[in-house]
Amino acid sequence: MKMYEMYVKQIQKYTLLDAETEKKFASLIAGGDKNAVQKLVKANLRLVVSIASKFRKSYKVSVMDLIQEGNLGLMAAAEKFSSSYNTRFSTYAYPWILQYMLRFIHNKTSIISIPQRKEEVLRRLSNVKTEFSQETGKEASVQELSRLCGITAQEVTEALDCLYTCTSLDTKCSDEGCATVGELIPDYTYDPERKFFMEIDKSNIKNLVSCLSEKERYVISCRYNLEGQIHAPTLREMGVSLGVSAETVRQTEIKALKKIRQAVDEKKIELYTA
Repeated sequence: MKMYEMYVKQIQKYTLLDAETEKKFASLIAGGDKNAVQKLVKANLRLVVSIASKFRKSYKVSVMDLIQEGNLGLMAAAEKFSSSYNTRFSTYAYPWILQYMLRFIHNKTSIISIPQRKEEVLRRLSNVKTEFSQETGKEASVQELSRLCGITAQEVTEALDCLYTCTSLDTKCSDEGCATVGELIPDYTYDPERKFFMEIDKSNIKNLVSCLSEKERYVISCRYNLEGQIHAPTLREMGVSLGVSAETVRQTEIKALKKIRQAVDEKKIELYTA
């Protein structure tokens, strides 16, 4: 907190600007004056601190990190501020600062990250749903949310699809039982039946490849990494090893695959995992 207090004390030296001075700086900024941007930002650093203080109790994030993010929003607003907006800079900069802070909070507190656009739509939908429920005593439908938020029903549906809840794997499934959520999730890491058929497939593929010429066996083995190499050679690398061009290797692969298909048809071999 000492750093926060020192920062607040330090920014007090920057004087606030009146409306006319802000318009003057806006004109200079439009002309590419970076010094005017800095002066406009420094004069409004207290606005960022004021907004950040509203989130200090609601979210467990560093207030200085929050101020830093808010300052980025303040700088973005300063670079885009124009005297034609006919408003005070603090009014214009407020949503920019808020957006940067909310994005930072979401990234820090959210387990699953969702796009910023979707996050903003969800926030609007949540507020509208609460107001609608309080006024009517019922849940708002997708069509009603679409009308109240001014967006399409498809956008509402896509945003609602991003909603999620997180549950610990150690959560008890009921008050009576001892089973947890994690214990009820099926384990697919070991499947004896699938393993059995894969072994049959490996044997069949080995027999099919054995009917090819030595060059064809090499090409198929490399192209489909039958040996489980860390780096499967490319067409060009195989061509160098065989002393031929990459196109010749490709043609050899096509020829070998035709032979394999013919052998599969003749022997009526069924590859279960294909």
